[in-house]
Amino acid sequence: MAIGLSEEHQALRESVIGWAERAIPAEVVRAAVAAENEERPAFWQSLADQGLLGLHIPEEHGGSGYGLLEAAVAVEALGERVAPGPYLPTVLAGAVILASDGKARAELLPGLADGTLTGAVALTASVTGSRGQDGVLTVSGVAEPVLGGASADVLVLPVGTDTGQEWIVVDASAVTVTPIRALDLTRGVARVELEAVAVPAGRVLDGLERSGVLGLAAILCGAEAAGVAAWCVSAAAEYAKVRVQFGRPIGQFQGVKHKAARMLVALEQARATVWDATRAVDAAGGANAAGEPEGGTGAGTGTGTGAGTGAEIGAGTDAREGRGDEAAYAVAIAGVVAPDAAVQCAKDAVQIFGGIGYTYEHDVHLYYRRALTLRALLGPSTEWADTVASLALRGVRREMEIDLPEDASALRERIRTEIAEIAELEGGEQKRALAEAGYVMPHLAGPWGRDAGPLEQVLILQELRAAEVRLPQMIIGAWVVPSIVVYGTPYQQERFLPPTLRGEMLWCQLFSEPGAGSDLASLQMRAEKVEGGWRLNGQKIWTSLAHVAEWGICVARNSSAGSKHEGITYFLVDMRSEGVTVRPLTEMTGETLFNEVFLDDVFVPDELVVGEVGQGWQVARNTLSNERVSLSSGSGGTGSSVSDLLGLVGRLGRDLTGAERQELARVLCEGHSINALGLRVTLRQLSGAHPGADGSVRKLLSTSHAQHVSECAVALLGSAAVVAADMRLGDAGYWTRAALATRAMTIYGGTTEVQLNIIGERLLGLPRDPEPGR
Repeated sequence: MAIGLSEEHQALRESVIGWAERAIPAEVVRAAVAAENEERPAFWQSLADQGLLGLHIPEEHGGSGYGLLEAAVAVEALGERVAPGPYLPTVLAGAVILASDGKARAELLPGLADGTLTGAVALTASVTGSRGQDGVLTVSGVAEPVLGGASADVLVLPVGTDTGQEWIVVDASAVTVTPIRALDLTRGVARVELEAVAVPAGRVLDGLERSGVLGLAAILCGAEAAGVAAWCVSAAAEYAKVRVQFGRPIGQFQGVKHKAARMLVALEQARATVWDATRAVDAAGGANAAGEPEGGTGAGTGTGTGAGTGAEIGAGTDAREGRGDEAAYAVAIAGVVAPDAAVQCAKDAVQIFGGIGYTYEHDVHLYYRRALTLRALLGPSTEWADTVASLALRGVRREMEIDLPEDASALRERIRTEIAEIAELEGGEQKRALAEAGYVMPHLAGPWGRDAGPLEQVLILQELRAAEVRLPQMIIGAWVVPSIVVYGTPYQQERFLPPTLRGEMLWCQLFSEPGAGSDLASLQMRAEKVEGGWRLNGQKIWTSLAHVAEWGICVARNSSAGSKHEGITYFLVDMRSEGVTVRPLTEMTGETLFNEVFLDDVFVPDELVVGEVGQGWQVARNTLSNERVSLSSGSGGTGSSVSDLLGLVGRLGRDLTGAERQELARVLCEGHSINALGLRVTLRQLSGAHPGADGSVRKLLSTSHAQHVSECAVALLGSAAVVAADMRLGDAGYWTRAALATRAMTIYGGTTEVQLNIIGERLLGLPRDPEPGR
């Protein structure tokens, strides 16, 4: 996938990539590497003719009239080609000037859009200025490093004046520009010196704030970082498919496969956070709405008049709080996640390429250099992270709101009316009404659901929350119901679905065995055909709620012929049957949620076989898919969420240390990226598209997120964390229990390692693990 989600964004991306393949072949990139001086690339006019320089610039100023997100889509696509030249600096300069008020917009934006002008923005500078009686601002000082400064026609610079910081635009001909030997061999940086340069009022960018400039830089540099990471992921995966060592492609070795899968995870997090930052800035009314920084939250790299770094992106305490705070929060997270993802993916790509990746002739070092440069220009991720922590500790949150189509209002009103009537009921009557109306699992076909599409499902969830109506707790029944709907007989559906949907029937899952955990198809429980039904013999383990469940779903082997996925049958087992023995397993928390279950000659009638005999693997896969979705959709019942963590911080009664703020920010960024990925999945479903990589990545991240939350909490508690893991013992007992309980989350429902295999094989196309003994 990519930063953009809509069909229009996908078409734009494909168009840019197609153009870049023709206009920026490898020879053009290598020519830029070999060039002694940086000049406009030969493809510059063609780039302008494609409209790519003015995507975000209004039509009245010669642009295409789209927005920042469209510019980010193009920047990402060209980042995948490590495009040489001043594309990113010019787009950023246009975005900054556009965010200002005054004459500079009309004067400069048309040239930046049509390619007759190139631009650059200094994010750090030591430049001061003073105004004479004529109102002309005279400035002197140094700005460095300036990305694309050596080839820029106009430069956007911060200036310290007696009224505070202002931003100006100067012509390159009015200053001294000295190229600096750059780490990035395809795009230069420069030192800009100003000596008593007169800046007319029309070149002062009124209404522009430091936070706005840095926010735009974080978004656009983050978009290019995502493009860099995307190339690294794709190129490394393709190489791992064909590079053979020890008689097999290296991508078949889990060490390589999992590294590549982790790269894809980092890439999708980068895309999601940059995408959400653009949404937040747009919702806040533009870049400047993010607010003026608090100051003092990080070291910064600017001095006095400098632009500073991510540590200075804050939210003001004036009337612009709210969406401006959210924008600052989202931008700061993108400032952490995207550049770091590019650096990590580039490093991992070098590792996967091995020796060839360390050579000058291979392109991977160009991407590594580009990634390191982007990270350096934006400032250390620790400073951006400190801003994330500061805003969160002030109570700033970023709610992931869905922009629904206008035609949703009629459907919403109908749903709201129905739910309002149900809300008047109480207890069992309310649960029955919810089940009969199809609200419990609305995506299912009637009569068990409403055959609701993604839009209706979103509306139902929103209206249930608004009415404070809680759905019945089905627990494992939520995994059972879809399988019975699809594969069950009418008798099974009528007997089991109504009470399960009402939350009146408690289920357990008899799948895992001592020798068949993640490799479920290796199960050994036997099912022997007898008159009127089957006899089951064997052992199941890790069975949640078996000690209290009324019914269990069970898979057993009825035949050893064929592959291991054949000869498996799916049964519904009455847990009160003769021969069923349940033995609770004490977990590391001291609690007993899991159990081992022995089935000794347990009789199951034919009428309780779900699906065809010997075809139970298909039914089980349906169940497992619902299990994995359920287990990755929250804190897994541990209570270890970001909101809980922030609540603990508020009760500590002390300021956090710098190291503690960094760890808190890491957890906040991860949680935010998971939420953004979830929203992207929902929006894709609303548009009728497949969730793509976002769904798989979110699933993987969610299982470990609760662990990271609880670990952060335990670290904050310090010596108090010696308290027993008992929720009755206050914060310390609550969080020590969570630290123990969450260890299960990366095991049940598909281990982290299995999920990484799935991402590597299904999303990156890496070779499947070999069969045992091969």
